[in-house]
Amino acid sequence: MPMAETENPNVLPIQGEIDVHVSPGIAASLKAMAVEKPATLVVDLSRVSYIDSSGLAVLIEAMQNVAAYKGKFALTGLQEGVRPIFEIARLDQVFRIFPDVDAALAAS
Repeated sequence: MPMAETENPNVLPIQGEIDVHVSPGIAASLKAMAVEKPATLVVDLSRVSYIDSSGLAVLIEAMQNVAAYKGKFALTGLQEGVRPIFEIARLDQVFRIFPDVDAALAAS
C-alpha cells in the first residue's frame, strides 16, 4: 500500500481480524476521526481477513456518526472472506463500498 494512503488522516487502514476484542479500539479511532468532521471518512479493509457482528456494529455506528454531520463514509477493499458477510447482512446495500481508497476519495 502506498504511503500516501496511510498518511491521509481521513483514512483508517485496518488489518487482521475485526472481532469483539479489537472492535472497541476501532470504534475509538473512528469516533476520534469523526470529531474532525472530514468530508469523507474511509475505512480500508483490504488487509482484513474476517469481521464479526461487533465489527459490523462499529462500522454502522461510524457511518451514522459521519452522516450526522452530512459527511460521507466509505469502505474499501473488501476481501473474498469478508464481502459475503456484508452481503448476507445486506450491508453491501447500506455502505458505500469501493475497490480501493483512491476510488473512494475520488467519488466524494
